[in-house]
Parts: sequence; C-alpha cells; structure tokens
Amino acid sequence: MSDSIDIAAGAGPADWCRKSPWPARMDFWQSATGLFLTLFMWAHMFFVASILISKDAMWTVAKMFEGYFIFGTSHPILVSGAVGIVLTLFIAHAFLAMRKFPASVHQYLAFTGHMTLLRHRDTTLWWVQFMTGFLMLFLASAHLYQMLTNPGDIDPYASGARVFHSWWPLYLVLLICVELHGGIGLYRLAMKWGWFEGANPDASRERLGTVRTGLSVFFLVLGLLTLAAYFKIGWEHRDEPGVRYIPSSVEGGGKRGG
Repeated sequence: MSDSIDIAAGAGPADWCRKSPWPARMDFWQSATGLFLTLFMWAHMFFVASILISKDAMWTVAKMFEGYFIFGTSHPILVSGAVGIVLTLFIAHAFLAMRKFPASVHQYLAFTGHMTLLRHRDTTLWWVQFMTGFLMLFLASAHLYQMLTNPGDIDPYASGARVFHSWWPLYLVLLICVELHGGIGLYRLAMKWGWFEGANPDASRERLGTVRTGLSVFFLVLGLLTLAAYFKIGWEHRDEPGVRYIPSSVEGGGKRGG
C-alpha cells in the first residue's frame, strides 16, 4: 500500500503528460509509403501506356521487367518479387491510414457534419481520399494478387484478353480511385510538410490545387486511353484463347501460340 503511494507521490505532472512518439512516427511512415506508392503508380501508368506506342513497345517493357534483356530468357519471378514489395507497402500504408478512419457512427456523423458546415475544399478532398482508399483496399488487393500469382501473363495479347473478358470493370473503377487518391494524397503531403509553400501560403495552396487537378486529369485520360487500347486488342483476339504476342524481331516472331 505504501509502495503504491510512494510511486504515485513521485510521479509529477511532466510524467502524466508525457506524449508517445509513435503517432508522429506512424504519420511519417504513412506519408513516406503514400509518396512511394503514388510515384510508383504514375511510373506504372507510363509503362502500361506503352501499348499506345505499339505492341512491340509494350512487349519490350514487359520483358525488361522479366530480365529478358539481361539474362537472355524471361524470369517472371522477378515481376512477382516487385509486386510482393509493392503489396507489402500497400498493406502497410493501408494499416497506417486506417487509424484515421471514422471508427464509429458517432465519429462518422461528427465528421460529415463538420464537412457540411465548413464546406472547405481540403476537408472534402480528405473525404474523397478516404472513400477511394476504402475501395482500393479491395480493388488494388485483387489486382496485385493477380499479378503476384500470374506474373508471366503480361504481354499485349494476354493483357488485352484479361481486360476484355473479365477485368475491365475492376480496372476502370481502380483507375479512377488510384488517380484521385494519389493526386489528393500528394497535394495533402505538400500542404502538411510545407513543400513549395512560398511567401504566400494561400497562393501556394491554389497553385498546388491547380497542379493536382492537372495531374489527375492527365493520368485519368492516359489511363482511359490505355484501357481502351487493351480492350480493343482483347476484342480483336476474342476467339483466340491463350494467344501470346511474339514480335518479329524475336526468332520465330510472327507466330502466336497458347
């Protein structure tokens, strides 16, 4: 009894108010993983958009990631490894972000009431980011799992068949969610950490908002054109299951086999 009293008596106000560093650390890693994933998705968009140049260009990009031009043969396991890293970071980012999601009906109503009352653009953007992030938990996980388990099914014909026969609805919604979520995320990171702030914060906010909108529109248009190109290829070869693309520059090129 006396020991408890002594311990309590020895604890001052500074000990009672001591803050844990973990919320700040988790916030930093949420920002870091979000930045990496957004930049990766933009790079990924350019890679898959190579189909807009030609089938040979897309085939070359796919084989580059399979190590074909280094080892002389394709090693799809390299794609699985890269996807595994991205999936791990995606799960970590989702885990860190979920701590900020409304965890009860009371919190949900409090936030929506706050958003309606303020009618502030950045508050609304956070809500859009929350909703797109929630959808991506399911859509992106399905896509990443498919790439992880079928890394060799990436070429103009195989990808076109996948889009045309079953995956285009998921890819369409995922495209919209990713580009909105990533663009808003980078904008909010720039605001949070003071990147490109300048002498006038309000003017900087407007400039960053304009850049965010421009990037989102650009990648949405690029993504829609790319998705349409793969859908067209899938439709053209809809009666050729298992068809694979071999460019004429490769020995035996011009032939297509399942």
